[in-house]
Amino acid sequence: MLTRDRAGTFVAILVGTVIVTTFLLLLTSARPRVPDRFEGFAAVVQSPAAANRADEFAEPVPWPADTVQSLAQRLRSVPGVTGVTVDRDFYAQPLKDGRPVPGVTRGHAWHGPDQSGAVVDEALGVPVGADLTVLTGSGPAQWRVTGHTDLPGVHLPEEAAARLAPGVRTIGVSGDVDPAALRAAAGADGTVLTGDDRGRAESRADARVRWIGMQVLTATAAVAGFACLFLVASTSAYEVNQRRREIGLLRAVGATPRQVRGMLYRSALLLGAAAAAAGVLLGSLAALPMAALLVRADLEPAGYTVYWQPWVLAVAFAAGPLVALAGAATAARRVSRIGALEALRVAEWEPRAMSRARWVAGLIAVAAGVAAGVAAAASEKMSDLGSYALLGAMALIAGTALLAPAVVPALIRLLLAPLRGVIATLARESARTAVRRTASTAAPVLFTVAFAVFVTGTVQTSAAAWDTQRAAALPAGDILMPDDTPGLHDGVASRAALDTTAYVGGRAVVVVGVDEVRPGTALLPAEKAGAVQVTVTYADGVTETLPVAGTAPPGPFRADLIVARDTVRQHDPSALAPAAYPAPAGPAGPGARKTTPGDVARQAEVEDDRLIDTFTLLLLAVSAGAGALAVVNTLLMTARRRAPDHRVLRLAGATGSQVLRAVALETGLAVVIGALLGGAAGVVAVAGSARSLAAQIGQDVPTLVSWPVITTTVLACLVLAIGAATIPAARLTRRPATAR
Repeated sequence: MLTRDRAGTFVAILVGTVIVTTFLLLLTSARPRVPDRFEGFAAVVQSPAAANRADEFAEPVPWPADTVQSLAQRLRSVPGVTGVTVDRDFYAQPLKDGRPVPGVTRGHAWHGPDQSGAVVDEALGVPVGADLTVLTGSGPAQWRVTGHTDLPGVHLPEEAAARLAPGVRTIGVSGDVDPAALRAAAGADGTVLTGDDRGRAESRADARVRWIGMQVLTATAAVAGFACLFLVASTSAYEVNQRRREIGLLRAVGATPRQVRGMLYRSALLLGAAAAAAGVLLGSLAALPMAALLVRADLEPAGYTVYWQPWVLAVAFAAGPLVALAGAATAARRVSRIGALEALRVAEWEPRAMSRARWVAGLIAVAAGVAAGVAAAASEKMSDLGSYALLGAMALIAGTALLAPAVVPALIRLLLAPLRGVIATLARESARTAVRRTASTAAPVLFTVAFAVFVTGTVQTSAAAWDTQRAAALPAGDILMPDDTPGLHDGVASRAALDTTAYVGGRAVVVVGVDEVRPGTALLPAEKAGAVQVTVTYADGVTETLPVAGTAPPGPFRADLIVARDTVRQHDPSALAPAAYPAPAGPAGPGARKTTPGDVARQAEVEDDRLIDTFTLLLLAVSAGAGALAVVNTLLMTARRRAPDHRVLRLAGATGSQVLRAVALETGLAVVIGALLGGAAGVVAVAGSARSLAAQIGQDVPTLVSWPVITTTVLACLVLAIGAATIPAARLTRRPATAR
């Protein structure tokens, strides 16, 4: 049967394992998914990859028309091939009731026998025979709906699709074929993908969403793992310390230190295994609704599902008992060496709060936090900055928790110095006598507040920096912006600067087409000045060498290359304008809206900001939820052990109300200490992130903290802690003081 101490440890391990299992499953399930239109193909041949980093989400270098024709012929000659389908992808967004349909932005070639009109997703709700207006890069176009499909998007006849997407990046192959023969036929022109590898042909938009989801899940899994390690280990160690009287009795009847340690180790392993088994089961079930939430929040692409992999479940199961054992071992070695009488008088005396090992571990953790901050400041990529900042924050939190007992006595004197009276004296002396207990009670509060400060502070600091940078780059006057579309088509902004992707030296670069550039020439940004010509592969696969006519003027939108607008439209019929400034006179037109520079500064990254907000809530839910539970759990474990103390106070003449006020004050004191130490660790971590971010963008970045969130977090910890401490105490104080 579980005692309250062991039940508290069981709950800590159970919750930790649930969190770790859930997010490990979600993280390892985030794999590329085969696009629906490629499901029926035995293989997909993809054009050569761009020479960009993976986190730039560059599309492969497209094939020109002659390469597509030659490659298709070679693939058809492979034994077993029954069909070769040229896949074309382009911008096509239907209008309903005069408004663009949000999220339906891609068009593809229809390879069925009926090539007379458009085939659309049945879920779009447009009946066969009806006319449909479709937005393309050159403006609106009318199409008669001739059929329905369960594939997403708009599907146009092959001839029309070839005009809208002259460049090709994928070719589907049907039949029962040997992949080696396909690779031999494709040669250096393409990469043959079969089986699950066909998922590498996913759209860059899905790849970007999946990458963002991976960053979110990786960070959340790291926080979950840290929460499990921190909270389970501290709870296990606290349980062992709570059993000092029991250990004293064992030592009195002749148990050796080795036997005591063995008993504690077996207890931790058995309890951890039982709790971990239940946690793995519950975590596996919790991953299902979490996966659906991630898709709805656009943190994972459509079709994302959970894969139950045995090794993931085994790792999650092993984490519980091993962490519980590690936490129990640190306390067991110390407690097992205590003599019988020494252990039995624990209510009167507690050993020194800071051991040599604790000092060493705490200082190492703080040094690791500082090192991570230095690495973040020196990093060149934002993803590295975030990883180092998170690692630094975790190291600082761990170091602060380990070193907390060294400063707890001073904080007790400082915080209770203004208070006078018997209640304050009781709370002060009780907290000072049991420094380890006070530090253990403050530890989960420290963890909760520190992560609340770090997560919300980092997000606010980063958002303020990017908003300032965006606002400084925007021109004055009204601006025409996309409205539920990925960009502006020629029908609403006929001469606005077009945005497209081209390839220079095999690397995807951002190209802008403007009327001010003479056709057949190019402008380069100031940092690339000096080149006399540049060889460009356009979106249709055509390669051209352009003389450099000068340096690009500064503007609000970044570009690696500036060419003539008509050149972009010729080679990329799906190119869209990110904005038009100043806005053209008259109504905005479908898929566009007029706005001000200030609104653009707020809305330019609205989707990323929404994802960041979701990320923030997820991290807070894991860290604050686990921390709040640990606060309650620790105090409930403490309550039964404090019963003799309460009885002594009653026998000394204290009323039940006075005992409860003393308990509440001491508990509130521990919460305040935890909040102060956690807040300090969190602010230091946020300040380090701000300095690193300033180095990244070359501007001063202020250190911001979300005071409403921090205040709410501290108050929630305070209410939960006082409730968990006083409710059991109230039940005990209702008994006669002489009752045992």
